[in-house]
Order: sequence, then structure tokens, then C-alpha cells
Amino acid sequence: METLNQRLNTYIDSWMGPRDQRVRGWLLLDNYPPTFALTVMYLLIVWMGPKYMRHRQPCSCRGFLVLYNLGLTLLSFYMFYELVTAVWYGGYNFYCQDIHSAREADNKIINVLWWYYFSKLIEFMDTFFFILRKNNHQITFLHIYHHATMLNIWWFVMNWVPCGHSYFGASLNSFVHVVMYSYYGLSAVPAMRPYLWWKKYITQLQLIQFFLTGSQTMCAVIWPCSFPRGWLYFQIGYMVTLITLFSNFYIQTYKKHSVSLKKEHQNGSLVSTNGHANGAPTMESTAHKKLRVD
Repeated sequence: METLNQRLNTYIDSWMGPRDQRVRGWLLLDNYPPTFALTVMYLLIVWMGPKYMRHRQPCSCRGFLVLYNLGLTLLSFYMFYELVTAVWYGGYNFYCQDIHSAREADNKIINVLWWYYFSKLIEFMDTFFFILRKNNHQITFLHIYHHATMLNIWWFVMNWVPCGHSYFGASLNSFVHVVMYSYYGLSAVPAMRPYLWWKKYITQLQLIQFFLTGSQTMCAVIWPCSFPRGWLYFQIGYMVTLITLFSNFYIQTYKKHSVSLKKEHQNGSLVSTNGHANGAPTMESTAHKKLRVD
């Protein structure tokens, strides 16, 4: 296995160039196979999990969900706060920041971004909870694509560009996750659900995040520094895929349902005050069952 790791490392290094030595020896970063294997295991569970649960009762997981979402809310807030303060006091340039010009700030950001990379492994649990609760309709292509790619992308980021311009997308994503995981933690408590009205706006916030990240990355292309351009082009391309997929999700989930609801009203269909129309739940009563996007 060691020989295989060495060969793979040699191939990756010949393709990507020399690695950043500041992360040598850090957990999971020296060799790519563990990250790749964890992703394959995730995909196998996504494939086999629903088959295993098919003839079993769904698990509640309520207590675990509250603790899990609270933990990720706190971790996301920690990462957001640490990244913003490091960038602010380290004098980072908003338009373009290289990876070797602010030693103290760079080191702090590298440490936080390792936690950001590791959090993408923790977030695999999002999908596992869907499987255990038999919410298979929420395991969409977008959900799997986003979870599976982020862990792998950030392994490469941590090995080649673990600070500098890499901070921006992680900072925004950490802020969005504070809002998102706090929402899902509260929604795991039935008594709180009637007061949770902002789920629709989480997707809007995610789309704003992708537009801002793509725009800020374009700044580094227009006003370049020594940050590798290849990484900038890759990030812009990845943001385009997320904007496309999340926009489609938003349209399918909210816009089409809104149009459908308006047509019902125009056709004179009545909605009773107990939240049902002709025995079917109204949009309001089923809002908490809409697809989750992370």
C-alpha cells in the first residue's frame, strides 16, 4: 500500500506541481487515497443504504440531529470568525492574495481551512441521516454531487493553495452553514417548526454566496497576483456548476409550486383552515418536507 501511495503521490505531484510543505504530516493530507476511499464509501452507502432500509422502519434520530446540527453550527461559526479576523488583521488584499506574503495570517488560515476540509467529511452525515429516516427524496443528484466533490476539492486546495485567495469561499460558506445548520437543528424539534419561516431564503443565500465567490475570484483574474491562475479558473467553473444546479433546485422547489398555488386560487379551489385541501396537505403544512440542499 505504501508503494501505491508513493506512486500516486508522484503522479499527482508531476501533474499539479510541488505541494505546500506547511501541511506536511497533517491528518489525511499526505496521501490522496484515504480521501478518495472515504468518498467511495460514502457513495456506496448512498447506493446501498436505501436498499437496506427499504423494509425497515425509519429511525427518528431526533436527539442526534439536534446535537449534530448544533455541533456543525458552532464549528461553522468558529471557522467564519477565525477566517474573518485572520484576514482583517493580516491585511489580506480583497482582489487577490497570494499564499506566501502574510506569514502569521497565512498560518492561522491554514489551520482553520484544515477544519473546513475536515468538516466536509463530517457533513457526509447529512446524507446518512436522510437514509436512516427514509427521506430518500432528499438524496438528489445536487446533494450527492456537492457533498462528494467538496471533500476531494479541498484535499487538493489544502495541499497546493491552503491560504491566500482560498479563504473567501470558505468564509462565505461557513457563514451560510451557521444559518443552515441552526435552521435544521431547530427543525428537528417539532415544537419549533411552526416558527421556522426562513428555509426558502437559505437557498437564496446559497446562490448569493456562489455569485459572490465567483465574482471575487474574477477579481483575481482581472487584477492578478502570484496566486495560481489555474485554481482561479477551476473555482469559477465549479461555481458555475453550483449556480446552475442550485438555481434549478430553487425554481423546481419554490417557483413552480408558487405558480401551481396561484392557479389553484384562480380556479376557485378552497383551502380549509385546518391545513388541508380535499384531504391533501397544503403547501404551508408541508413546507418543512421540501428538499434539503446543503
